[in-house]
Amino acid sequence: MTKKVAILMTDMVEDIEYTNPVEAIKADGHTVEVIAPEAGELEGKQGGKFKADKGINDVQPSDYDAVFIPGGFSPDLLRSDEEGRFGKFAKHFLEEDKPTFAICHGPQVLIDTDMLKDRNITSFISVRKDLENAGAKVHDKSVVVCGNLVSSRQPDDLEDFNREVKAQLDK
Repeated sequence: MTKKVAILMTDMVEDIEYTNPVEAIKADGHTVEVIAPEAGELEGKQGGKFKADKGINDVQPSDYDAVFIPGGFSPDLLRSDEEGRFGKFAKHFLEEDKPTFAICHGPQVLIDTDMLKDRNITSFISVRKDLENAGAKVHDKSVVVCGNLVSSRQPDDLEDFNREVKAQLDK
């Protein structure tokens, strides 16, 4: 069954952490929509040009089967949203036990869900203390799967990350 994956990102996303998983998700027959503060053009940290399909005010999390949060500086920029819209959007997926994927700095957005207590997770090293403070059990592994939550540390982990993303979407 084809799944619809929401991608939460904005400018300064780590290019490969967006493009590589999206290629794998699409190759597996699923669809993606990029959700940013506003629809339009986005620029990656490495200069890539990407398109935000929709603005956060134009979507409902219930319209998606899974959520993916790539890293770079994008997650921190999303968290600066004064209304906390991206954390609220991501919270739906954890509450409803829908597949939730985050790599590198991506788990920063998940901190705003207030749903990481006792969840197993990994991230880029500079985010780990914040995850611990949010109550998560942090691991230094290429990929950590905790129920519906799949997380990885960095671009070097993309092969393992993509394998587990595929496994969740194929359930």
